[in-house]
Amino acid sequence: MLQKMNQKNKLTTINKIANALLIFSAILFLFGSGYRLGQYRSQQNVSASTGISKTGVTTDMSLFWNVWNILEEKYVNETKLNKEKMVFGAIKGMVASLNDPYTYFMTPTENKESKDDLGGLYEGIGAQLGKKDDAIIIVSPLKGSPAEASGVLSGDAILAVNNKSTKGWTIGKAVNEIRGKRGTEVLLTLGRESGTIDLKIKRESIVIDPVELSYKTSKDCLSENCPQVAYIRIVQFGDQTNEKWDKVVSEVAQKWSAQSIRGLVLDVRGNPGGYLESAVYLASDFLKPNSVVVKQVYSKSRSKEYKVTRSGFLYDIPVAVLVDQGSASAAEILAGALKDYGKAQLVGEKTFGKGSVQEAMDLNQGTGLHVTVAKWVLPKGAWINGTGIVPDIKVDNSTTGTDTLTDVTDNQLQKAIETVIGS
Repeated sequence: MLQKMNQKNKLTTINKIANALLIFSAILFLFGSGYRLGQYRSQQNVSASTGISKTGVTTDMSLFWNVWNILEEKYVNETKLNKEKMVFGAIKGMVASLNDPYTYFMTPTENKESKDDLGGLYEGIGAQLGKKDDAIIIVSPLKGSPAEASGVLSGDAILAVNNKSTKGWTIGKAVNEIRGKRGTEVLLTLGRESGTIDLKIKRESIVIDPVELSYKTSKDCLSENCPQVAYIRIVQFGDQTNEKWDKVVSEVAQKWSAQSIRGLVLDVRGNPGGYLESAVYLASDFLKPNSVVVKQVYSKSRSKEYKVTRSGFLYDIPVAVLVDQGSASAAEILAGALKDYGKAQLVGEKTFGKGSVQEAMDLNQGTGLHVTVAKWVLPKGAWINGTGIVPDIKVDNSTTGTDTLTDVTDNQLQKAIETVIGS
């Protein structure tokens, strides 16, 4: 009798779990086709052994439930059978099977951190991460961040975090391991051309100012009345970028009109990107209305053009755009569009080469999904994914690996200033 009751209770528990899991479309559609924002909905009449995707593809789910039940019945450490983690882990595995580093599922904590990034506030070391050739790399350390102060460089490969190998990690996994409460430390093992180094970095509260404005002169000018250029550094294309950009551009436009500056240097070095729409918004200050800034190409030959829809303020100002291997995504869209229309010369190094578009979705229980939905091409039709954009004027910045560049030692900046003044 007791054995039958135990079996009955066990079956009841399994059924409850099954019912709870049915609200997750990702579990119902495991190994099925993907879905887009607004198309997420639960399927009520799907058995535990069969999943039916939105496109009508039927998938045998019996193996999934078989493994689930075996773990429940036989796994030695019951305290580790966390149902939520098991579900999230299953979804992560499904998404990871696409082998796309920019398509990934996020737990509630990871989803919040991702939003904090674009909102400009989080706790960590202040470095933007990417993935290249199956390695986690530093796209860029943020200006004034603990990462920059410790000597982290764009292009560094993160080989280990706190002595744990990063082999096989997703970007989300790496971010989760590196971040932590301010005041705590994290040990990074970094690989670069000069060899492998270990850096212990103290985490801090990171506040990102997305757009910075200052005025520069050439280091070779020793006069008291050296010609000035406006210098705008764009750190990322996030939630606050457009608003801050408008304030900065208003000042620059006034100074250009008053002939108190000779031009503009736009710096997107180390900028990992962000919102595509923000790149289009910024480009609109340099390009005429109705100009195509970027085109998204979806599956089945569908495409969408993003055009200038407003009047800009910087049509005639001479511009040089600073780029490097840390310039990615939206930064490449902005730089590439200005280059294609002959509105700016690009100075520096070849860009990162990220030509895909991700859609960020909020799912149940605070989780999220970033999914690659399209590729983007520049106005002249170039798809720069994996190849990057080659600058018009190639200039390298050589440092000892730990030196922080100044205006005087920044050869790329000085060349950009020279280019603008000589226009």
